[in-house]
Amino acid sequence: MISQLFVLSQRGDNIVFRDYRGEVQRGSAEIFFRKVRFWNDDGEGDAPPAFNVNGVNYFHVRVSGLLFVATTRVNVSPSLVLELLQRIARLIKDYLGVLNEDSLRKNFVLVYELLDEVLDFGYVQTTSTEVLKSYVFNAPVMIDAARMPSLGPAAIFMQGNKRMPGTAITKSVVVNEPGGRRREEIFVDVIEKISVTFSASGYILTSEIDGTIQMKSYLTGNPEILLALNDDLNIGRGDYRSSYGSGAVILDDCNFHESVQLNSFDIDRTLTLVPPDGEFSVMNYRMTQEFKPPFRINALLEEAGLLKAELILKVQAEFSSSITANSILVQMPVPTYTTRVSLDLEPGAVANTTDYKESSKRLEWGLKKIVGGSEHTLRAKLTFGQEPHGNITKEAGPVSMTFTIPMYNASRLQVKYLQMAKKSNTYNPYRWVRYVTEANSKSPRTVA
Repeated sequence: MISQLFVLSQRGDNIVFRDYRGEVQRGSAEIFFRKVRFWNDDGEGDAPPAFNVNGVNYFHVRVSGLLFVATTRVNVSPSLVLELLQRIARLIKDYLGVLNEDSLRKNFVLVYELLDEVLDFGYVQTTSTEVLKSYVFNAPVMIDAARMPSLGPAAIFMQGNKRMPGTAITKSVVVNEPGGRRREEIFVDVIEKISVTFSASGYILTSEIDGTIQMKSYLTGNPEILLALNDDLNIGRGDYRSSYGSGAVILDDCNFHESVQLNSFDIDRTLTLVPPDGEFSVMNYRMTQEFKPPFRINALLEEAGLLKAELILKVQAEFSSSITANSILVQMPVPTYTTRVSLDLEPGAVANTTDYKESSKRLEWGLKKIVGGSEHTLRAKLTFGQEPHGNITKEAGPVSMTFTIPMYNASRLQVKYLQMAKKSNTYNPYRWVRYVTEANSKSPRTVA
């Protein structure tokens, strides 16, 4: 049961606000943003996705730089509300093509119409793009994709020698091409978020992959689709010691969208489905078997005189030179008694940034891109305000790293082919498959 739902910009501007039950004060959006904005000042880290202030439960997700927020005074399942917010964001993106502040402001009438159909007096009715097409009649105002800011990793996906079209993320599912035509397209994204923990000596302690196969369909007539995966795909069985180098892809578990039929999945690893309009998850999966991480992080911290120490951070890309990682950020906490840090990049470093966050005692090293097979180094000189309590390597770290790698997937799960179940000589839609890996790799201790 939801009392209010609103969408805020990064500055805290209230773009969309709908009060369904009148149980929460109207200033809840300002209270929420102030609490989230200054959460770090309380020394508690980032605001959690669900919290309570003065008897009001706040739930929020951040999508495309926007904050989707729901409030209620009753005890509801946090996971249910957070999933609802994600689906609402995806639904709006299906209708508008582009989800950002500009598109929301230009289409607020359509967005309000969608919200009124999704929620009735705070109760969920439906979040299906296909079902809502029968009830929502406002046409979206399309945003010129050419005037949009850079799309980051999504703009450089490649398929063979072709650049992936931007329509996968900038096209509405309810708007036809000029002249009333509708371009027949279907997009499949294999998105993996990996988490790897290394020991101080570089050994892998834990490794995990949370993956999803996302599909976005612009097909008319609801044709049946066949999507084939690896023949050697195993689920919940196989050699659990390591799947790296064995050839087989071993998943711990997975689940499928309600439209997926599994009649032949156990035989030939083929999924049969009639894709609904819009974007949806065909399959979610999890893998905890050991795999080859795309990066290795080495850190060396040594004392360099009285109240001084030197740090060397090295990042090595262990993937093909034909692949490039983007938006890399390396972070490392230093001893709490550090008073000054001097950072020095390697010669020839371009588009790299370094920063020392005094309030959190943390180094930040940003790299715009890293080409596979390359190695990068950051050196830092630390000055302490007091003598170290003991081994300084135990008082620094862990090192963490986030990045995005287009056209790379660590699990080796592959889409072998994507085809129509009933072929026609006159019906041959465009089919695109692309891969991306996002990561949060950590090293629990700096290397002694």
